[in-house]
Amino acid sequence: MCSPAHPFGMRLKFEVQSDGAVRAEFACQELLQGYPEALHGGVIAALLDAAMTNALFSVGVAAVTAELTVRFLAPVSLKRSTIVRARIDDLGLHPLYTVNAELQQHTSIVARASAKFLTKDHAWGSPTHGATLLESSHGLL
Repeated sequence: MCSPAHPFGMRLKFEVQSDGAVRAEFACQELLQGYPEALHGGVIAALLDAAMTNALFSVGVAAVTAELTVRFLAPVSLKRSTIVRARIDDLGLHPLYTVNAELQQHTSIVARASAKFLTKDHAWGSPTHGATLLESSHGLL
């Protein structure tokens, strides 16, 4: 999503804020339209996920999304700038981290997300190891 080298990337430039959150601006282009005049919901989810991943990168954690919940609160208008922000909830849960993000246009929050991330070594170590960690965090085991 963010790499300047990616030919179809969104080229988001995240900056760490004084409160520890990361923030980037995004111009909602018409080619990313879902319904008329609105940004596609999958793009919204991807923006929120990218912000949360970058929040983890900002503290030196490389992790992958294990679970993502998105709440769409209002349509995201095209041709308007948006701000995406993310913040880590808890750094003490290694290898499982919880992170939150929000997408804002003008002064309104138009979407928010929460996610659980597993460090790459745990998520990719075995096909079931990451699932077991996530299930135990939900009390399913």
